[in-house]
Amino acid sequence: MAAAGCGSSKPRHAELVFVSTRDGDYAVFALGGGHEWRLTKEKGDPSTPTGLFFQIEPAWSPSGASIAFVSKRDGRSHVYVMRADGTTTRRLTSGATEDAHPSWSPDGRRIAFAAGGELWVVPARGGSPHPLTHGLGGDAANPAWSPDGKLLAYDFRRAGFSIREVWVVHADGTGARPVTRLGHESGLPAWSPDGRRLAFESNARGGRFEIYSIGVDGTGLRRETRSSTDTIEPAWAPAGGKIAFARDGAVWTVDRGGRTEKLTSGGNDSSPAWRPA
Repeated sequence: MAAAGCGSSKPRHAELVFVSTRDGDYAVFALGGGHEWRLTKEKGDPSTPTGLFFQIEPAWSPSGASIAFVSKRDGRSHVYVMRADGTTTRRLTSGATEDAHPSWSPDGRRIAFAAGGELWVVPARGGSPHPLTHGLGGDAANPAWSPDGKLLAYDFRRAGFSIREVWVVHADGTGARPVTRLGHESGLPAWSPDGRRLAFESNARGGRFEIYSIGVDGTGLRRETRSSTDTIEPAWAPAGGKIAFARDGAVWTVDRGGRTEKLTSGGNDSSPAWRPA
């Protein structure tokens, strides 16, 4: 378990970022060298919806120089980008939609996100978003770009149904197909570093959410965690040997042997995102 704060004057290097409400508002924190710290000095007012959801859903750029995240600070949920040290924040999306879950393309030039039940893409340097998918007939959410840039994984719920499955679609918006067929609520896919498997959360066994993984071709389903409470939000480590996740108000990891380790000190911690190797 990491210790809060950092007494060193040396520049701090974040190995992982996560979201926590330990300061009242939802904000992005970093973990590195056995220490935890808040990335930004700016703070939202947790007594208001816009101030409470100040920074959520962090996503690293491939270079590790920037972090995209979602914030309601201007009234609606939109995508923002800041430097890895928490400075120089700029808004990337705007408009009437509620934007969610940014994911960088492997070349760092584009950011995918979900809005209005469809997947969208916006230039990382700024510009007009354009829809990646059209008329899916349901709710597409939580996109994740594959390591080779050819596919995006996401979770999808057909209109009028509660079942949610993991899907993939080509980066040009064609060829959408389901990966899971579990008949429950499965989502928040995360790619393995080699692009062969997807980790995801699902309540397919026993009613509680656990972390599973599956081959991109839909074969080789594997249960990664066995918990007594909901276990959610997987994030595959760059080296591939561990998957981070959120459980019991803290960020944990599980290795290939099923051994778990608590990474953060706790404080309603969630949404882990590893810094790229």
